[in-house]
Amino acid sequence: MSRRSTPLPRSFYARPTLTVARSLLGTHIVRRLNGRRLVGKIVEVEAYIGFDDPGSHAYRGETKRNAVMFGPPGRAYVYFTYGMHFCFNVVTEREGFPAAVLLRAVEPEEGIEVMKKLRGRPGNDVDVANGPAKFCQAFAIDRGFNNEDLLGDTLFILPVGSRLADDAIESTPRVGLREGVEFPWRFYIKGNPYVSKGKPLTSSRSSSSHPVPRLAVWDAASVTQGRRGR
Repeated sequence: MSRRSTPLPRSFYARPTLTVARSLLGTHIVRRLNGRRLVGKIVEVEAYIGFDDPGSHAYRGETKRNAVMFGPPGRAYVYFTYGMHFCFNVVTEREGFPAAVLLRAVEPEEGIEVMKKLRGRPGNDVDVANGPAKFCQAFAIDRGFNNEDLLGDTLFILPVGSRLADDAIESTPRVGLREGVEFPWRFYIKGNPYVSKGKPLTSSRSSSSHPVPRLAVWDAASVTQGRRGR
């Protein structure tokens, strides 16, 4: 991979979230750490969209914790969960509309030994970053990266040479949710061994219990800023 590659532009992220989610597959995330580059191919993601998505942190409106989701696209939304793990998302859509894509799994390509040391696990390459918390640990991403501009030179995403064919991408319900599991917004590269082993839970509600979030169908510009929490 060329070290002179230019990060994905802000316009890449300022699109409908489901489009961004699928387009992120096969791209490379780069973290510069102490003069080294940690590089991995993104192989699994999940989309979280707007006020009508019960799986999203923004479902009940804007808070101090989720404020970055309401900001400009192309920034990092990093949160702490389960009292021990960090999760990394990229903010999408237009400013004022809360949407993001969670990176669930990465295939390590450069700096693998450093990643293993950060993980504290010298074993199989497949287990280094095949989960959202594992990825953050392997790439030394913590809350200090919340609201980081992904167009900078410390943490950024590089474009893929050629877009993945639609039939190379699998979609399923999202993992670890009890609400909103009916939306098939988890995307991963079919057959890739670095995809996480997480399995979606069974929803206690029917798919008609929640309206399909508008951004699954309409462009962000069609959603007014005056909705819930704004």
